[in-house]
Amino acid sequence: MVTLLDTLSTAGAKPRLRHPEKAHRPDTEVLPKPDWIRVKAPVSKGYAETRDIVRAGNLITVCEEAGCPNIGGCWEKKHATFMIMGGICTRACAFCNVATGKPHALDESEPESVGRAVAQMGLHHVVITSVDRDDLADGGAEHFARTIRAIRAAAPNTTVEILTPDFLRKPGALEIVVAAKPDVFNHNLETVPSNYLTVRPGARYFHSIRLLQQVKEMDPEIFTKSGIMVGLGEQRNEVLQLMDDLRSADVDFITIGQYLQPTRKHHAVMKYVTPDEFKSYETIAYTKGFLVVASSPLTRSSHHAGEDFERLRLARQVRQSASAA
Repeated sequence: MVTLLDTLSTAGAKPRLRHPEKAHRPDTEVLPKPDWIRVKAPVSKGYAETRDIVRAGNLITVCEEAGCPNIGGCWEKKHATFMIMGGICTRACAFCNVATGKPHALDESEPESVGRAVAQMGLHHVVITSVDRDDLADGGAEHFARTIRAIRAAAPNTTVEILTPDFLRKPGALEIVVAAKPDVFNHNLETVPSNYLTVRPGARYFHSIRLLQQVKEMDPEIFTKSGIMVGLGEQRNEVLQLMDDLRSADVDFITIGQYLQPTRKHHAVMKYVTPDEFKSYETIAYTKGFLVVASSPLTRSSHHAGEDFERLRLARQVRQSASAA
């Protein structure tokens, strides 16, 4: 079978940027993909229409930048995750396929462009993410807030989910974003704490946990969400402890997906986790109190985000009714 990751560049996606900061890393062994991880290349009419809207607005999507395996299915349904503040990140995480370097100045017209695209696509739910912008005094917090407000103005019935950086050492930044009242605040832990030095060296695990906790403290009505990749060498008990850490921060929703190695210069896939193991993680996460759990090999942070938002709302209503009874 021809797979998406093998054919993305020939299906109309933008060419991948080089990664000079990863060039010194030795090539890693690439494990053969099991049958359950393979997806078809995007060829549908809906995919092409979504691609054309993104191109016309000169917008960036994490779907392309991160080489997401679900791009075909999502774009066919006109679902896209917009990546704001450029396509160059100030960090060089070992798992990520987004280019690293010195970012360009912010495009001040970008929030309105995103708002127009959301309205044009008729999205009921939209996900907005970004590169890390450690070069900015507020980490890009005000740009996030402006984008949320622009979407509200252009498409008032669209619910807004944001997937943010950690705003490490950016005092006051989180408050700016929370004040704009996104419907869902997502910040991914990405992996268990023992992997941070090799997988996510620019981040701090407990800072990210505290960030999610602070969102709930500032505005309990905002749904909080976080995700991890498995197959990076983590142990099962570490994943279960991570679930407990998220629940201690009152996080509502966890996503668990298989890590896929973008190139030989990126962190190796240490294991392909089986569908049965993902199902086990899902069952355990629900027993720990998450409102919604998405756990499967192809689960990604924004995959089925609109449907998952409706599940979040319903689950909260059910829990509140049970508490009131």
